[in-house]
Amino acid sequence: MYRTPAYQELTRPLAEVLGAKTATEFEALRVYTVGDLVRHLPRRYFGGTESSNLGELQIGEEAAVVAFVGRTSVAWGAHPRLTGTITDGRAVLPVVFFGRQHNITWWQQVLQEGRRGIFAGKVTSFDGRPQLTNPDFVVLGPEGEILAGAQKNLAMASTARAGMISVYPATRKLKTWAIAESVALVLDLLAEVPDPLPAAIRDAAGVVDFQTALRGVHRPSRREDVAAGQRRLRFDEAFAVQAAMAYRRVSSASQPATPRPRRTDGMMAAFDARLPFTLTEGQERVSEEIFADLAQSHPMHRLLQGEVGSGKTLVSLRAMLAVVDTGGQAALLAPTEVLAAQHYRTIVDQLGDLAGAGTLDAATDATRVTLLSGSMGAVRKKKALLEIASGEAGIVIGTHALLADRVQFADLGLVVVDEQHRFGVEQRAALAAKADTRPHLLAMTATPIPRTVAMTIFGDLNVSTLAQVPAGRSEVTTTVVPEDNPAWLRRVWERVAEEVAAGRQAFIVCSRIAEKDTSAEALAGTEETAGIVPHTVEDLYAELAAGPLAGISMEKLHGQLSAEDKDATMARFAAGETAVLVATTVIEVGVNVPNASVMVICDAERFGISQLHQLRGRIGRGSHPGVCMLLTQLPAEARDSPAAHRLVAVAATRDGFALADADLEQRREGDVLGATQSGRRSSLRLLRVLDHTELIETARDAATAWAERDPDRTDPGIADIVAQIEDQAAADWLDRV
Repeated sequence: MYRTPAYQELTRPLAEVLGAKTATEFEALRVYTVGDLVRHLPRRYFGGTESSNLGELQIGEEAAVVAFVGRTSVAWGAHPRLTGTITDGRAVLPVVFFGRQHNITWWQQVLQEGRRGIFAGKVTSFDGRPQLTNPDFVVLGPEGEILAGAQKNLAMASTARAGMISVYPATRKLKTWAIAESVALVLDLLAEVPDPLPAAIRDAAGVVDFQTALRGVHRPSRREDVAAGQRRLRFDEAFAVQAAMAYRRVSSASQPATPRPRRTDGMMAAFDARLPFTLTEGQERVSEEIFADLAQSHPMHRLLQGEVGSGKTLVSLRAMLAVVDTGGQAALLAPTEVLAAQHYRTIVDQLGDLAGAGTLDAATDATRVTLLSGSMGAVRKKKALLEIASGEAGIVIGTHALLADRVQFADLGLVVVDEQHRFGVEQRAALAAKADTRPHLLAMTATPIPRTVAMTIFGDLNVSTLAQVPAGRSEVTTTVVPEDNPAWLRRVWERVAEEVAAGRQAFIVCSRIAEKDTSAEALAGTEETAGIVPHTVEDLYAELAAGPLAGISMEKLHGQLSAEDKDATMARFAAGETAVLVATTVIEVGVNVPNASVMVICDAERFGISQLHQLRGRIGRGSHPGVCMLLTQLPAEARDSPAAHRLVAVAATRDGFALADADLEQRREGDVLGATQSGRRSSLRLLRVLDHTELIETARDAATAWAERDPDRTDPGIADIVAQIEDQAAADWLDRV
């Protein structure tokens, strides 16, 4: 499939080179191909008389350490054993070996005092102190060569070349020296492979060639070699992503699109005249950027990011009306049925008779707003499909159901994707493909994105930012509430009752619907939440209704309800008929109930920073001050954990951009091109977008210049680089569809 020798070799399955058994062992490290293996870099290097810091070891971890052998002694008997110590020159770690007489004798001969070796195993506890029991080991010579090993097949292994020892991230089955031997084998296979990156790009970026990089990270003689090699391999990742993005921008610019210039006498002008408030400076500025893009003869590709409550939906509605004014249609893609229904109600209410096309009370030049979701009944769905296909519906709002083959548009001019991070590039493209000419695209996210992240993850889009929140929004105070404090927990429900008595409303959020809920969200958790039984919507609703919130009107809202029930429940809450809504995170985004002043998030430690910020954004949207309470079941010993730090960060600020930085520091970037933008399967192995800003900018400049110089990808190396990452993105999307 790939044209250059480099990519033919780097994309080879590991099983073809190392055998099926060894390849299977590497899967635990997310290493599947030769390219994955050479990018599986040592986590630590040692040279001369350097050794590990044994004082950093934690009981229970799998460790590989470089240390010197201390004194040893043998106890013979029914269960013979060799006991001793290893040391880094500062701390001492006990080691013990159990075995038969011939094993003990051999260990005693090999593990001589003062020798240096690599010891690998699980750190256990003995008398309350860390200890290695029966660790695998190799004894090293003065140049890092292996003199002896704990297993026969290690006799030929070599973990170091030219005097530096490389310690790889390993598993219980796959030790560091076994990984080193596998790496040595594939490096020999790649020795004659030419560099896939053109010399002009390498020189402009100031990076070493590919072979030098591989030697530098796997067979270094100096630490400078390691740094240079790591920079080149990180640049490769950055350049691959940026090249794919650059060629998408080139392709987009070459695609024809129907210009949609703004009219001064159409629906948008009529809508603006009815607004009971003045647009913020940010809304005006971003709208002008969008209108300028819509007037072009090539497709708009713009990302609108903004703080919770900054008015993104209003900006997008004005853009949709501008397109409808030209005779086109606009589609708004939402990630959930609750959010799609909320958008539908909000837009219909805001437009009034401008959304009444086909009725006696319709305004001049009115359009129709149509909702389409997967769980709609057959009759409603058929009617919606006909309205979309005929062009009667100028604005179409829907979920993933809009991507279905049977959905046809008369003249799709604009695609608006809400909560962009929930959709991948390929899903955007699937909806765009429903137009005869490429429609304009406006992607939106309420999760503020640091500049470098936006440049990497959404590099095929121009970015507009709304940081200003409209006047009239209220302050929200946030408090972390440990559930093991009964008085504090009691006060939470008293606070909810007080707000309801004052005429306000409250959200109460749980991560699970019921005890048997097996959805991915319900099962999500971390080591910190292991053993903690989360609250459920069903149980908490019953508990509150019979206890602290007895007599208060409450309803439940979650994903297992039918579309009609969800819509009706949300409509009653929005109308003020229900005081308290006990829900899952289906209310996370887009839900706008200005009278809601309380948000209680149960088991808040199970949620990420961005999600907590989004949930909190459902309150304080009107004139009433809001209060957000983050309930946590974290035990006292976990109060300094990453989960606890997330809660403290959210409680400390409402600045979404500051929280976005904190969020990204705790998790991976996610898949930057495909649909899996959650951190679960990142296509970034070495690159961290917050840590390597300069390198990403260098790669972006190089990729942009090259794509403009060679728009047809005539260079085989560049063509392979882009093809590989695009194939990966497409495969990830297909896994989800």
